[in-house]
Amino acid sequence: MATTLTVKNSAGADTGAKIDIQETWLESVKGEQAVKDSVVAFLARMRAGTHATKSRGMVACSGAKPWRQKGTGRARSGTASSPVWVGGGVAFGPRPRDYSKSVNKKVERLALRRAFTDRLEADDLVVVDKLELAEPKTKLMLEFLNNLGVGDNALVLVEEYDENVDLAARNLPNVLVLKASSVNTYLMLLFKKIVITSAGLEALGNRLA
Repeated sequence: MATTLTVKNSAGADTGAKIDIQETWLESVKGEQAVKDSVVAFLARMRAGTHATKSRGMVACSGAKPWRQKGTGRARSGTASSPVWVGGGVAFGPRPRDYSKSVNKKVERLALRRAFTDRLEADDLVVVDKLELAEPKTKLMLEFLNNLGVGDNALVLVEEYDENVDLAARNLPNVLVLKASSVNTYLMLLFKKIVITSAGLEALGNRLA
């Protein structure tokens, strides 16, 4: 596993600069369960939990008994809101709920370190000296990504947002520009390649350590 990464420029050429990956940023032995817990918790937090059905007490219908108890030859029935009737309530239907799960900070940090290490081992990380676009155009962002050889499926991590960069990537469905200080384990694993600026890598390293 490379602990030293070559820094490229926006044209995809090596600048000659190197960045050392600190040992405190890496974790290759443990953390598989932490990664799973972190990803499951993130996806659970994304669920709205607004699904709902009406129970028999919520259905708008008469409370009168549809017919008398005996003598009609039909099965007895007490209300038209019964779940067995068409238009009646739903028995044991979904109710609004909170799906969020909690993961403590140490586990989250361990998961992020393990995910970062795995992407580093897979050679999926590309470091650039800086990311600046003259105009907020999607064509310029695609040109930048193609110069680096990462295609149009990439997570772009920067130290601070740049409006031109953010707008240029907005129309690319598989490209996300994010501050390195905000990335989580799920997003670290989601994209085929990760492009990160030198300053963004330092900011990410501070989180990992």
